[in-house]
Amino acid sequence: MTPATQLAVSLATGLADEKKSAAVTDWAARAGWLVGLALFVALVYWLMREGWKWRGTLQSDLPELPEVPQDPGPAILTMSGRYHGSTTAGQWLDRIVAHGLGSRSRAELTLTDAGLVVERPGACDFFVPVEALRGARLDKGIAGKVLTEGGLLVVTWAHGEKLIDSGFRSEHAAEHTTWVEILNQMTNHTEGAR
Repeated sequence: MTPATQLAVSLATGLADEKKSAAVTDWAARAGWLVGLALFVALVYWLMREGWKWRGTLQSDLPELPEVPQDPGPAILTMSGRYHGSTTAGQWLDRIVAHGLGSRSRAELTLTDAGLVVERPGACDFFVPVEALRGARLDKGIAGKVLTEGGLLVVTWAHGEKLIDSGFRSEHAAEHTTWVEILNQMTNHTEGAR
């Protein structure tokens, strides 16, 4: 071995010895930080849950939702998609959580001469009688869900003393326009009959 080779080998072993990482010695401090972080996350989730329950308490004056009639009649329109929630009409961030209206879910909508049937697997179904329908429009958002312009079907209806906007999104967004037209025709017809 030449002297240059010996020098290169000794430098390489010396550098390799120097590149070892320092041992972690303060496990208690790390564990404390992790426990503190977990407690903070749990506190935030608990506060969010309490806020949701408080909102439901504030909306306790909302009457029970009408049940779906045994025979609502033949379907005028049907739609499969998602229910994104309900808000106070005209206030797209004022979510209504009472009676399960705040729970997002899959939805099957059926429009009949009797009204709008909303079937939600895993959540409570509800029915909007035709007399309670106030109109429909295309919108881009409702309480925690923002879509492209016109990506959301918003149905306005009266329940008790409150006007409610409920947001739906079809699996086929092209259906929204037909729903808006027919719902608005139905509401104009029922308003004229009053």
